[in-house]
Amino acid sequence: MTQNHDETEDGHDENLAADALNEALNGSAAVDPKDVEIIMLKDEVAASKDRLLRLAAEMENLRKRTDREKAEATLYAASNFARDLLTVADNLGRALQALPAEERDHAGAIEKNLIIGVEATERELLNVFQRHGIRKIETVGAKFDPNFHQAIFEVPTSEKPPGIVMQELQSGYQVGERCLRPAMVGVSKTE
Repeated sequence: MTQNHDETEDGHDENLAADALNEALNGSAAVDPKDVEIIMLKDEVAASKDRLLRLAAEMENLRKRTDREKAEATLYAASNFARDLLTVADNLGRALQALPAEERDHAGAIEKNLIIGVEATERELLNVFQRHGIRKIETVGAKFDPNFHQAIFEVPTSEKPPGIVMQELQSGYQVGERCLRPAMVGVSKTE
């Protein structure tokens, strides 16, 4: 019986208890009922241990997947809301660009305060974006990446190799590693 117990513990013969029980019932071998009970209990313990190990591994995998999904949900939760706010950031930037620098110098106190307020609002909005993992995509001088850039036109040039972003028409943004909005760009091509 010792050899049979070793086989059970090694996992070589999972039906050892059933075989021993069949031998005892058929009368082909003299088997002590206590030995059969021990074999059956050892098989049950081995099966329970196997189930326990599988459940522990499954729970660990579930915990890891849940942690990963929670981190992604936290990072990407505000994507739709942030995407809607990008037009606000664009409009604040356009408002500041609409007033040439020399006009700002000659503006009155009220106009200067308005300009300062618009600049502060734009800075604060960009700071809020940054705190939530939303950042502008670097474009000019970078290699064109269709995942983050949308080519609007091509710029014939011999100064740069083909596929380099030459001009940005609209800023692009990303959250984490995902593109929130692609940058609208002009891309170099050979002359």
